[in-house]
Amino acid sequence: MLMNLSFLTSLFKKDAKTLKLPDSALTKKLRAIASSNSFSLFNDVIVFHHSSSYNVALLLLDNARGLYLFEKKMWSYEDLKNATVEKARNQNNSANTLSFQQTQRVINKKFNELAHHDGAPIFNYLLMENLTTDEYGRLSDSFIELLPAHRVIFSDSTVEEILTKLRYSRIPDFELPSEEDILGNLLIQYAILDENRSLKLCSREQIDFIDDEISGFEILRGAPRSGKSNALLLKAIFEALKDKDKKIIILKSTVLSCDIFKKKLLDVVERAIVEINLSNIMILTPIEFVNLHLKRLKKSPLLESVLYVDKIIMKKKFHIANLVMCDDADLLRDDFIRYLTHSQSGSNLLLVNSDLKEAKREFAEEFAPKERVVNFHEANQHAKALLIVSKLLSTREPKDILIVSSSLSREGLLYDLEHFIERKPSLVDSSKILLKQNLESLKLATYIDVDELNAKHIVLLDVCSTTVAQIERAIGLAGISVDAIYEEECETINQLKEKYENN
Repeated sequence: MLMNLSFLTSLFKKDAKTLKLPDSALTKKLRAIASSNSFSLFNDVIVFHHSSSYNVALLLLDNARGLYLFEKKMWSYEDLKNATVEKARNQNNSANTLSFQQTQRVINKKFNELAHHDGAPIFNYLLMENLTTDEYGRLSDSFIELLPAHRVIFSDSTVEEILTKLRYSRIPDFELPSEEDILGNLLIQYAILDENRSLKLCSREQIDFIDDEISGFEILRGAPRSGKSNALLLKAIFEALKDKDKKIIILKSTVLSCDIFKKKLLDVVERAIVEINLSNIMILTPIEFVNLHLKRLKKSPLLESVLYVDKIIMKKKFHIANLVMCDDADLLRDDFIRYLTHSQSGSNLLLVNSDLKEAKREFAEEFAPKERVVNFHEANQHAKALLIVSKLLSTREPKDILIVSSSLSREGLLYDLEHFIERKPSLVDSSKILLKQNLESLKLATYIDVDELNAKHIVLLDVCSTTVAQIERAIGLAGISVDAIYEEECETINQLKEKYENN
């Protein structure tokens, strides 16, 4: 039996069936090593570049040394005992071939295009899931020469032996880029662009959500600042990259939030340098979704600002996409959510923060900025708000400040700010597109307008006449400070104080 192979530069053709390693003994050992040494480990990941994708069985980042790529083989001693190995000559990398040489070239090119540096050194290893150290020693000398033992992890390798082999790769004589810079540029499906356009890696629970298939009707729950919206965005991008024909709909509560979300989508895709059919990712308001259904039924559309769920569409299925994800379902009308679950029966539907049934997925972590403080003030609302805003404006830019209140309070504040502080604020109108808003000035918004907004400093009024969920959503928009003003104690204030003052 003659096997024409090479190692470290161009490895093997993939097995006919790609096997995942979540439960293999070697993967568990590598996870233990990663956990105890603060390495980052990714199992069965895809590297996207332009219109191509490259599967990596297992990838590990040691931020002192570099990236480790692991190729996995299920060969046993019986498969290999009569084989000899020769260097491959003029081996072509076909579309169904995974080679280290090709993957390394793509990774290096990706780093240079995205981050304008060479990324990190790349080391190649082979995982022999069904071959022991002793069996390897009894193979042809050609294996020993071309597959050196220090680059092969055997089925009986101990954690200590594996770590020794990983450390065989020397530490470079230069400082590597940050983990966010390396992995965020390499695995764009797990990288969030924050408000400052800096890369942030997803949490493990976000990554698991992005990787998993949504099947049927599912619920995702998470607190404000748990990264739900960012995870939906990356999930849509990941699904569209894996399947160019897949149609995805994301539902957001308002026209403005849809527009901001579309801009985020464009920013992420543009930065990632990947080719994606953006027409297959639709970001819609509930009214726009209902109107698509009415159009299919050849019925008149709803008015732009009035959501009405007709009895006719309540009885009809509407399978328009492979996946529908509805953000902040708890803030949408009950009749729309009932219609959505009925019309998508038999399709793949994800509701975020719905109480319709037990949540299959939950984001437990919250990512509130460490420096953010939440202050409570018992005082005259308007007078205190003017005092706080005046003080903030002495050191902060107007665009850094957002005031959230009821519609009635907003009208009074608009007059007071113009006449007493001599600042003309902009009124956020969530029924209008982003181009018709001025978000670069001091902003006044109601609680229904704030979806997808953010500001360094947020001032909250009318707290006692607003739900805890809406207040917490507004608090989650703040980067540095929140000032909640109330004129009398109430149950909402007590709940908020218990949560935020204790933290």
